[in-house]
Amino acid sequence: MAPSTLRKIGASLMLTLLLQLSPTTARGASIANISVTNSRDHLLLYLRVKDAFTRPVHKAVSSGVATTFSFRVILEEVRQFWANRTLTEMTLTHTIKYNNLKKEFTVQRSWEAETPLPLRTADEAQERMSRIDGLRVIRLDRLEKGRRYRIRAKARLSEMTLPFYLRYIRVMASMWEFETDWHTVDFVY
Repeated sequence: MAPSTLRKIGASLMLTLLLQLSPTTARGASIANISVTNSRDHLLLYLRVKDAFTRPVHKAVSSGVATTFSFRVILEEVRQFWANRTLTEMTLTHTIKYNNLKKEFTVQRSWEAETPLPLRTADEAQERMSRIDGLRVIRLDRLEKGRRYRIRAKARLSEMTLPFYLRYIRVMASMWEFETDWHTVDFVY
């Protein structure tokens, strides 16, 4: 075979391998029910990720594998003739763990100060894992009345901490990963 043919075959094999190992756009997982509101002092974000717990992810969590979802949230001021101005950008994490001895789940959310409460059912834990309720995005005194703003959010299954003896199957864990598309809400304050 000619060297150029071998290079083409090698390049297509590498591309195929890279596409297989990269987090895929969510197969069914998506952000739903995204809404922006305010309290007296803060802009608040509410959202839910649906269909994030596929059968392999559910099995891994139920067997004690700690799993982390990451949420990326960006608030921008929309400007007509200039590039949008980013007011705040944050990455939040939700980590779920199952304790086989106690038969309970815990969900730690990085943006909440309180210690995680034990949850008895997988449904409760998955619901808590998949929701952001009342996240304080920015103080209202940093926004100007009558201006246009845009909030964008996306979620991804970012980490599954496998036990030491299973780390050689990292390729399998990467196939469980997902990443949603960006979801956007435009609003005038």
